[in-house]
Amino acid sequence: MNFDVSPHPGGSERDELVPSRYALKVGDIDVLVISDGVLPLPTVMMGHNVDPAVRAAWMDGNFLNRDAFDWPLNVVVARSGGRTILIDAGLGLDPNLDLPRAGQLIKRLEAAGVDLASVTDVVLTHMHMDHIGGLLVDGVKERLRPDLRIHVAAAEVDFWEAPDFSHTAMPPGFPDALRSTAKRFMDEYRGYLRPFEAEREVAPGVVVRRVGGHTPGHSVVRLASDGDGLTFAGDAVFAVGFDQPDWHNGFEHDPEEAARVRVQLLRELAASREQLVATHLPFPSIGRVAVDGDAFRWVAAFWDY
Repeated sequence: MNFDVSPHPGGSERDELVPSRYALKVGDIDVLVISDGVLPLPTVMMGHNVDPAVRAAWMDGNFLNRDAFDWPLNVVVARSGGRTILIDAGLGLDPNLDLPRAGQLIKRLEAAGVDLASVTDVVLTHMHMDHIGGLLVDGVKERLRPDLRIHVAAAEVDFWEAPDFSHTAMPPGFPDALRSTAKRFMDEYRGYLRPFEAEREVAPGVVVRRVGGHTPGHSVVRLASDGDGLTFAGDAVFAVGFDQPDWHNGFEHDPEEAARVRVQLLRELAASREQLVATHLPFPSIGRVAVDGDAFRWVAAFWDY
């Protein structure tokens, strides 16, 4: 079954001047990348372990504001073997945060014709609030299937019982927001969780694998079918991570390990030539990875209309 990408009456499509969903096929797997909006953050979050002048030069070279940066928020829906899998769930609507351009996932799923009741599985790359918050929006839980399976690494669940932020460099307010959102999520959805240790096949050709780094249980999801492949990397890769893979992101709970994971993943993707999607790359974030000297280069895919 292909995704319905036509506008729906009453949907948000007519109010949007830019597209917020992009459909593609990975072999026999239907894939839909959906934008949850953008999250404005200070640019120091892109690399808090480097000289500010070096970071400013990188922003200048990429025609970006030196002080603030709109992080894209991407989510994936996949259909394989009769299952509909939501990979990450967006930011949701936190009343304590003034983020009006984020938290768009639920209405954009509706605009794309994806019924919440059709979702059989949710895969969480990790439990930061911009990956679980959509499930906490008022009225969402009641629309989900009672037999919904939420797949998340056991190490991630354990970490959020008593999270350690000692190696992070987040803006004020974010640690408390992350902590409270994770607690609320566990209170609401603990009975739906299907923790895994290292790897799990969620549906035919849809495999989630724990890699760690960004958070202890951070995972990536590989879709593979008929010789084609695509990896959803979650927060393992950021826009700066290709040519500056050793820059530390402020949300990383183990920056050194996160850099090692990032380099290993980019090497794998460069060798396989398979497609990459990540949460915080510019929408629709579909591209491939090329080796560029001692670093890497992101090669954006040509849109297929």
